[in-house]
Amino acid sequence: MSERHDEPVGTGTAAAEIERLLQPSLDAMGYEVVRILIMGKHKPTLQIMAERKDGRAMTVEDCADISRQVSAVLDVEDPIRSSYTLEVSSPGLDRPLTRPKDFERFTGCEARLETRQPIDGRRRFTGRLLGIDGEVVKIKDEAGEVALPYGEIHKARLVLTDELLRQAQKH
Repeated sequence: MSERHDEPVGTGTAAAEIERLLQPSLDAMGYEVVRILIMGKHKPTLQIMAERKDGRAMTVEDCADISRQVSAVLDVEDPIRSSYTLEVSSPGLDRPLTRPKDFERFTGCEARLETRQPIDGRRRFTGRLLGIDGEVVKIKDEAGEVALPYGEIHKARLVLTDELLRQAQKH
């Protein structure tokens, strides 16, 4: 992975260090980090995906407020030594699932998951989330119920469905 650094937050990477630096400020502003990615090598892009703690939809103004705060903190702390592009966004409807609470919050929704190692001979799973039990994410796919160790999940995101769109319109 020399060109793309996209390990999940909290794995001891530069992204985890940046989250540690930013979370107190964002928390005080009423936001929560969903994911931080550092992509690219020569002029990296720092992608910060955040959501409002009050559950309301993110606005362009929210992203601008976060960008200003993040820029101020990162200018002082300087965790990325080279020049970089800062990108602040909301998770969107087909959002990534990056924290254990996401798997609980979106129980019943359709999701696509990819594991680091094969489980039952597969690494890719698509189905309805059944929640998380301890360190095990449960999903029901065409083969039935599957239990995936949370630590083995490399990527996970909601699938954009009519049902998900209806849920979003209610909020």
